[in-house]
Amino acid sequence: MKPDDQAPEAEEDKPKLCVLKFGSSVLGGLGDYAAVAQEVFRHVREGEQVVAVVSALAGETDNLLAEAEAVGGEAAPALAARLVRTGEFRSAALMALALSRIGVRACALDPHEMGLFAQGPAMDSDLCELDARAVKAKLAAHEVLVVPGFTACHAEHGAVTLGRGGTDLSAVFFAEKLGAERVRLIKDVDGVYAEDPADNPRAERFAELDYDRAAAASKGLIQPKAIEAAKAADVVIEVAAMGAGHCTRVARAPARLDAPRPQRPLRVALLGCGAVGAGVLAHLKSRPDLFELNPVLVRDPEKHAGKPGVTFTSRPDRALSGRPELVIELMGGPDYPATVMEAALQAGASVATANKAALARHHAALHAAARAGGAHVAYSAAVGGGTPILETVERLKSGPGVVAVEGVMNGTANFLLDRLKEGWAFDDAVKKAQELGFAEADPAADVDGHDAADKVSLLVKEAFGVSLSPREVAKDSLRDVSPERSKKAAAEGKALKQVGRLELKPDGSVEASVRILALPLDHPLAGARNEENRFVVRDGAGRVHALFGKGAGRWPTAAAVFADVMDIQRKLCGADSLKLQGAAPARRLSA
Repeated sequence: MKPDDQAPEAEEDKPKLCVLKFGSSVLGGLGDYAAVAQEVFRHVREGEQVVAVVSALAGETDNLLAEAEAVGGEAAPALAARLVRTGEFRSAALMALALSRIGVRACALDPHEMGLFAQGPAMDSDLCELDARAVKAKLAAHEVLVVPGFTACHAEHGAVTLGRGGTDLSAVFFAEKLGAERVRLIKDVDGVYAEDPADNPRAERFAELDYDRAAAASKGLIQPKAIEAAKAADVVIEVAAMGAGHCTRVARAPARLDAPRPQRPLRVALLGCGAVGAGVLAHLKSRPDLFELNPVLVRDPEKHAGKPGVTFTSRPDRALSGRPELVIELMGGPDYPATVMEAALQAGASVATANKAALARHHAALHAAARAGGAHVAYSAAVGGGTPILETVERLKSGPGVVAVEGVMNGTANFLLDRLKEGWAFDDAVKKAQELGFAEADPAADVDGHDAADKVSLLVKEAFGVSLSPREVAKDSLRDVSPERSKKAAAEGKALKQVGRLELKPDGSVEASVRILALPLDHPLAGARNEENRFVVRDGAGRVHALFGKGAGRWPTAAAVFADVMDIQRKLCGADSLKLQGAAPARRLSA
């Protein structure tokens, strides 16, 4: 598929836009950015583009105000506003960095880059103008835009702040001006309650509220100016907690209380604690309210000794003791892990894994076990790592369908082909890849296309419902690529890439391959470097959808695995409000 094959994108086919707001109640310190990035990634997986509006870290605004007073006395408000806004700028940059680490294409924008203006007093202004065209241009190249939520430009003062709770107002303003269907305010509580839950633990939570009732019921929780702006623009506000599967919707709707949702931690077995497993473990430890962790299975417990709050074991029976409700398999290898996962699923435990080899070879058995046990098996990280290709395929299946997929889906191949282009000998390039951690001690899976074939096999099953063994996928080997061939491609303005491809033919047959192709430099797959994965998907209406992300590495892959874990947690513990609002189900979550 070439870029000029793409049909014009109809308005209804554009990604939905969601505005998420994160205030200082959830941004308490530097360690919170990773969790907030995971919350944003949840929406990216659902096929949404996101404008993330962030406040300064907890206490930072007060500290800056105190500094302004200490240095300037009763300084001019406009000067104090210039100082105070730096906390917002810092937070936006940190948020974008956290998202980039897990492979999300994110950028941070300052008010002057967005034409964001306000009017009124320097320390309590109201937003009045936004260059929506400039913001949408940035969204065309990114999945997430991060913006400071407490400040704007001003015709007279130059820079102003928006008053206490101003980030709520910013979120509503962006939703209105950019045409977002809703704005989701992420708070330290999971909605608006009829009484303060701190005073009454049995207080009932509203499922829905009209704007006027919300203004009365949510004092101190939602900025009143934000509610007024949402009512005037008919913007739906959702009030939710981090990772929550429910929310309070503020809209033109009568008040309705939600049924109580008793919640207890899920018992979790984590099998494997290498680079990815350690990242998943960090996420699990950050949510003790949701997960109770069994002893973690590792080869050598002594190497992991000293990590607080975690027990390690080399015995599978200990790791799987106590009938865990969720098993996270990160051991690697095709057969033994499949046996463990199959037994867990048959016993009713849901499974999350990134093991493409086990899934490609034992797909039918694992899904049969999940059906027999009434459990779920989730494996978004198995193809593309942090690139949500399986979610995209699932979404398109419920619409126009999928006709073809092409992808650069192996980071080791990217690295080796780049070195060959530079004139390296093949063996030297492999040795360097091993030194840097891009290649395993036995590089055959990457070099000979077996890793990509496993992923193609899974994509064929997901896109077309056809069982195709990885052995049936035609493969080229990087061993056959000479430096001369690579240099020749470069001289012709092309780049050699290992491309996995699958296509559904009119007669219902499937063509699948892993080939070394010379791609024009303007091809959407040609620019993939190192661990980056890229995919282009052609749907049944002739449109081409391009995806970019990190296909390997501790944090991108851990983010995808933990996103599956959270999907399962919400599935087991109650309805997911994202899906209740009409978003497509996350992939890969199957029973």
